[in-house]
Amino acid sequence: MSLLLTPYSLLPTPYSPNPMERGLLWLPLLFAFFWLAWQGSQEFKKVEAYRVWAEQFDKAKYDIYAVLGLKDNNITWGKPTTKGMVQLETFSLDDVVNIQLVVNDKPVDIEQPPERGRGIALEFIFSEAGKWVRIPFTEVPLAANWGKYLQKKLGH
Repeated sequence: MSLLLTPYSLLPTPYSPNPMERGLLWLPLLFAFFWLAWQGSQEFKKVEAYRVWAEQFDKAKYDIYAVLGLKDNNITWGKPTTKGMVQLETFSLDDVVNIQLVVNDKPVDIEQPPERGRGIALEFIFSEAGKWVRIPFTEVPLAANWGKYLQKKLGH
């Protein structure tokens, strides 16, 4: 047996991982893919549950923080889950004296809302002293549009 040396055999070869090491490198990516797919299926279940729930209302909204449905002068709101809506509360606009847009936990002008913020909600203040409800929203423009619409229904 003779050893044949060529000019190319003297060059260093790049490291090539064996199949086991290659598999271990891709494993976190595989886990991330399955986790994202699972999250997507969970969100799809929430949206489908909302779609069925919202059919009973004249107007409805969905986002990750809360669902809201309006039928006649009654507002029903709660939290979306894969099994349906939970923590549902209903109140009448007839009992509401004021609706405020809240951004960064402070009331803002609903006609000139900020573009962004945190802690976005519509605050309903009732005629009963000290009673109020905050319905959370993910986006300022969505909350402002709902606030304007509901203020018109309220007569402001």
